Amino acid sequence: PTVGLWLLASGFRHLASGIWHLASGIWHLASGFWLPASGFWLPASGIWHLASGIWHLWLRLRRAMGLPFRFRSVDGNKADQAPHMAKIFPCRSLCRLGNVTSFSLIHFTMIVTTAQLFKHAYGKYAVGAYNINNAEQAMGLFRGAIDSKAPFIIQISKGARKYTDKRMLEAIIRAGDKIFPEAIFAVHLDHGDEETCYDCINSGFYSSVMIDASHESFEQNVAITKRVVDAAHKKGISVEAELGKLGGVEEDIKVEDGHATLTNPEEAQKFVALTGCDSLACAIGTSHGAFKFKGKQSLHFDVLTKIKNLLPNYPLVMHGSSSVPKEEVDRINKAGGTIKDSSGVNVEEYLPAAKLGVTKINIDTDGRLVWTRVHREFFRDKPSEFDFRPVGKIFMDEYAKFIVSRNQLLGSAGQLDSLRASLAK
Repeated sequence: PTVGLWLLASGFRHLASGIWHLASGIWHLASGFWLPASGFWLPASGIWHLASGIWHLWLRLRRAMGLPFRFRSVDGNKADQAPHMAKIFPCRSLCRLGNVTSFSLIHFTMIVTTAQLFKHAYGKYAVGAYNINNAEQAMGLFRGAIDSKAPFIIQISKGARKYTDKRMLEAIIRAGDKIFPEAIFAVHLDHGDEETCYDCINSGFYSSVMIDASHESFEQNVAITKRVVDAAHKKGISVEAELGKLGGVEEDIKVEDGHATLTNPEEAQKFVALTGCDSLACAIGTSHGAFKFKGKQSLHFDVLTKIKNLLPNYPLVMHGSSSVPKEEVDRINKAGGTIKDSSGVNVEEYLPAAKLGVTKINIDTDGRLVWTRVHREFFRDKPSEFDFRPVGKIFMDEYAKFIVSRNQLLGSAGQLDSLRASLAK
């Protein structure tokens, strides 16, 4: 608010100064030729001041509309230490707020932290966290989110960062942000180790990281998580941690069913107090991959309720929450696939979990199934086709529809305007 008032006052001051300089310049020109240099210089100065005043007023208007600021540092790549302020100025001559010396072309974005999203979502809905690996997934995700008017979280795993190059994914997301300026989202590292977390924290791009030390002892998990939290919070970045062990396969990590353990509610309370993490991924019965449950099983709402009671108003996270739709698997198998005995989370349990404090639900496998189904069916039906663009367009449309359907089930659809107003306060 202080910055906004300062900019408003500065805008009026520059406008007044500009008008005065214009009048002064015209007067000098009219008064004769004894000050020709001054006559030309002052009108130019007046025009510059007018433009500056209008620019300041425009900035103030953007702020009043709920679009706070985040500044890029002078190298045009590193972010400042307040990414949660949500505005990126991709220019080479900007310093931090309060010490702005010069400006160039500005692009506004709405990358926010997961903590900001969770504050608005808590107890009402869950934010969908979707993993991407390429441009087609990113386009489908942005389109689906805008079509459903929902905030979202873009998740980038270690595997995705290695698939092409981490800079390639960042560039794709930046492009998506420019194409869809109305989107509000967080950029999140999924299942990071300590080294990867520090790389993302220092990149100036990520607004949130997940440190996964759940395979370590409780004491080690606390120590590692605390180090990451300390580093991230210095730069205004949110941190997600994990306690308990989910079964299944996540990238290069495999946890057998016999070694999967549910989160202990008392340990969760202690863990959050010791680490200061912003959200906690809990093991409440889900698992990674397409083979989650044997027989009929649902989430352990009893465990979730106990955690919520011990950690009131604290954001919880569900990993391994793809539903693995039977119709998708059946269509894949009819088109030549051999996926057997797959099962997933009941989508009707998403919203009840959200009412119990789950604010982030991770969905990755389902998106891969959509990709596999579209491509298998396309090349089965068109075996002579070799252009990947037609099938890519089909996938983007199908993935966007999938995102809409999941956002509706999560309760996040239609929340975009309310969130924007909340961020403006």
